[in-house]
Amino acid sequence: MAEGTEHEEIRFGYETNINKLEDENRILKDTVNQLKEELQRIKTPPLVIAEVKEIEKDNATIRLTNGNEFYVAISKECEKIKPGDYVLCEQKNLSIVRKAHTLKSFSVDKFVVIEKPKIKWNEVGGLKRPIQEIKEVVELPLKKPHLFEKVGITPPKGILLYGPPGTGKTLLAKAVATATNSTFIEIVASELVQKFIGEGAKLVKEIFEMAKERSPAIIFIDEIDAIAAKRIDIGTSGEREVQRTFMQLLAEIDGFKALGNVKIIGATNRIDILDPAVIRPGRLDRLIHIDIPKSEEIEQILKIHTRKMKLVKVNTKKLAKDMEGLSGAEIRASCVEAGYAAIREDRFYVNHKDFTDGIKRVKEGEKSEGEEKYLAMFG
Repeated sequence: MAEGTEHEEIRFGYETNINKLEDENRILKDTVNQLKEELQRIKTPPLVIAEVKEIEKDNATIRLTNGNEFYVAISKECEKIKPGDYVLCEQKNLSIVRKAHTLKSFSVDKFVVIEKPKIKWNEVGGLKRPIQEIKEVVELPLKKPHLFEKVGITPPKGILLYGPPGTGKTLLAKAVATATNSTFIEIVASELVQKFIGEGAKLVKEIFEMAKERSPAIIFIDEIDAIAAKRIDIGTSGEREVQRTFMQLLAEIDGFKALGNVKIIGATNRIDILDPAVIRPGRLDRLIHIDIPKSEEIEQILKIHTRKMKLVKVNTKKLAKDMEGLSGAEIRASCVEAGYAAIREDRFYVNHKDFTDGIKRVKEGEKSEGEEKYLAMFG
């Protein structure tokens, strides 16, 4: 009886070992197959990236990244493509293999500022009239488009903020983005031209596509005069590139629906040099002047910038008179200088003299040559 039990145990142990070995063998075979597939994938020749220029039945004209163009065949397995798409081509004869869905010439979000601002209207001081206009033209259509449809009017697609530097143009754009819970996409037009020679028009197109994807959105184009200045006889390649970028901008604005969830806000210090095409009806046709703040507006700005400061014997009305002629940014700089004056004397409060010293420092060193020219021209 004991001998039969022993034989059973031996047989059971033998079968268990066989099962383990078979499992290990199966795992090893799977591993070998995976390694073979990986090796085959590594050995596969790389595909070439190209942009589709034109399509003619089963053939297409493509443009490589080096600028060369070729007339090639389209694979039957390739899904439907159109001009402007990016595709992957077989390296030897450049036949189009498949569409590159997520591929772009560059990643837009690396070159623009994208954020959800948190600046509220009560944090913007001294701009009562511009705030009212922006609310009517940008905020209301985004929040209540049905009102415009019922009345039967079409709100502007975008607005232009113009005035001296530092008067709050960017601040206003961010505040309306906060009020409408919109994605804020900021572009500095001068950098767009300098960095992307040969690619400016494409970048503009991709920025507007991204805005539609992330709508509701506000596209803020700072220094718009860098690409939208009055057109002259085209000379250098750089000037031609600026013209291409500008024409693409106009095309994108024209392609927007007025009641869509994307609004465009342009900003400039030099409205006098802007091309009339960008501010004609149907484009950035609402012009809002942001001027140097007046005495009562300066008081409002002062209250905003000093609300967290401990003030001792400070006459804000007198300070407002001393600050006449300063922009909103310079008023803020004066408050910062006053705070530094207190820190230098190891104090936690700020007095009137700190502010007068701060104003003096800003007036002597902060006013830019560009602002002085603007004030000389436009008063």
